[in-house]
Amino acid sequence: MAEIILDFEKPIIELEKKIEELRAQSASSGVDLNPEIEKAKVKLNRLIQKTYSNLTRWQRVQLARHPDRPYTLDYVKRICSEFIEIHGDRYYADDKAVVAGLAQIEDYKVILIGQQKGRTTKENLYRNFGMPHPEGYRKARRAMQLAEKFNRPVISFIDTQGAFPGIGAEERGQAEAIARNLFEMARLRTPIIVVVIGEGASGGALGIGVGDRILLLENTWYSVITPEGCASILYRDSSKAPLAAEAMKITARDLAEFKIADEIIPEPIGGAHRNPDQMAQTLKDVLLRYLVELTQIPIDELVDQRIEKYARMGSWKVVEPKPKTKTK
Repeated sequence: MAEIILDFEKPIIELEKKIEELRAQSASSGVDLNPEIEKAKVKLNRLIQKTYSNLTRWQRVQLARHPDRPYTLDYVKRICSEFIEIHGDRYYADDKAVVAGLAQIEDYKVILIGQQKGRTTKENLYRNFGMPHPEGYRKARRAMQLAEKFNRPVISFIDTQGAFPGIGAEERGQAEAIARNLFEMARLRTPIIVVVIGEGASGGALGIGVGDRILLLENTWYSVITPEGCASILYRDSSKAPLAAEAMKITARDLAEFKIADEIIPEPIGGAHRNPDQMAQTLKDVLLRYLVELTQIPIDELVDQRIEKYARMGSWKVVEPKPKTKTK
């Protein structure tokens, strides 16, 4: 697969190519070009720091969608010493857009669920582009019920542009499947850690997104709708998605300010796809820290805290009804 270069990364790539050309020229000609190479490397490091420390919200959306970004199974391979996948919802079919199974992370036996995209066209068709059907949410719920039964914490990886909106999915109860998961996860008697590893859109994300701790990787987004969808509604023009992303405030930093995200997990400079092994190790360390914390809280207290956590989200004002005036 050809390397994907985002527009704002082009100056960095061009400078990297220039450094490689200088090295090749130095090797072939025997002329010492090390001073010029070192100057270019200093310039490159400054450019990288400047570029990735000042990303717009839309640029972070682009990084969250990068086709080389690690997906759920990429993290499973790097984080888990054991993973036994379960299939099917015991009602209709097995949804390949959702993976679920019994996993082991160091000394912790957990249930891991997550949305899974593909990289090639064939893989994306197989995974339905990471957009779950109702069977995927019911499979996830089946896995979570196993977690409760066997006292295993749940780890949920979110990465979807939304639940699949096809007619068949609606006929088989897409909305009910998501709503049922929200209800069951709110009261599930085992710790739940939710991690947004890429995109988190609408009910498709929320269907596996209720937890005791909500973590977002640095270059991810989480919202009720995609920027393109919002732009189509507000501006009647999906090409205004960058403008919509700014207005929506959908990045990890925004979610932390809104007190929805409990922690932002730093990514390697340039994004998780630049160094998947480093990203996986960082994520593993964070997960282990929260597993230690949450497994020590009595389960009744944990469920109460979870419900209270979601009750505090958002802002509202209680308006007292005006007293009725007597009419003559």
